[in-house]
Amino acid sequence: MKFPRIYIFILFTFVSSACNSNQNSEALPNVYADTHTNIQKDTLDVPQIPPLTYSFIKKKDWINQKDSFSGSKHLDILIALNRVDSAHLKRLDSIVIPSRYDLALYDYLPFPNEVEVLKPIHKILLFSYPAQTFAAYENGKLIREGQTNMGKKSTPTPKKLYFANWKSKNSISTVNKTWILPWNFNVHNTMGIGFHQFDLPGYPASHSCMRLQKSDAFFLYNWTNQWILKGVNEVAKGTPLIVFGDYPWGKTRPWNLLPLNPESLTITHDSIKNILAPHLNFILQKQNERDSIKAQSL
Repeated sequence: MKFPRIYIFILFTFVSSACNSNQNSEALPNVYADTHTNIQKDTLDVPQIPPLTYSFIKKKDWINQKDSFSGSKHLDILIALNRVDSAHLKRLDSIVIPSRYDLALYDYLPFPNEVEVLKPIHKILLFSYPAQTFAAYENGKLIREGQTNMGKKSTPTPKKLYFANWKSKNSISTVNKTWILPWNFNVHNTMGIGFHQFDLPGYPASHSCMRLQKSDAFFLYNWTNQWILKGVNEVAKGTPLIVFGDYPWGKTRPWNLLPLNPESLTITHDSIKNILAPHLNFILQKQNERDSIKAQSL
């Protein structure tokens, strides 16, 4: 997990002694030449930053505590950690809680704040299947990160490179006409795959899509670039998106292992570099094509 850097400046006070000197410089006292004055420095107690750890708490115990939470930050952290929305948090028998709530939300999630290999890419979305977490980067800097529930075992989200196509504030599901998909952004036109707002029960549950809570779906809806069409033909691709990793079907949900190992979900720079390597040249090629098309329209 990510932690903020804290720089502690310690001021040492140096003590000097002043002596009266004679006008005759040859009469300097021998103490300056023959002895050393040992100065005892006070030892300052630097407060230790408590490490971020996790534990489980039963639902009834959490319900008794939740009224003491200050504002919505505690709730935002808990629903992100448990990969749920607020409606489904209270349905869990037990929940993962952190040892502290004073960090930024991103410090409880697995993606790094900056990734060198992503710097040439204007915008990119990464979706981790095992972590059930997404990250949005602009030129290597993390812009947004949050929980997602992706495709269930029988209808998984294909792990591959996508590009954003079209978007709709309210789409009707092709699986069930009664399902309304707010803030929907399509990434595979023929398969009907996209990311959008929908229920987050805390595990992969969708029909191939990437479910998001409302605030994240709304943000990505406005942040992500669509394709560029000329008539009915695509002339430039939208924001690239990569789905990666293997979900441990039938085993413990990966975020429930955080109490055993707080670093178990951490996504490293090297892992992102390896995930991106097969796609980087193609992504940059399509990015250059888009930049050229946009320049021509100015």
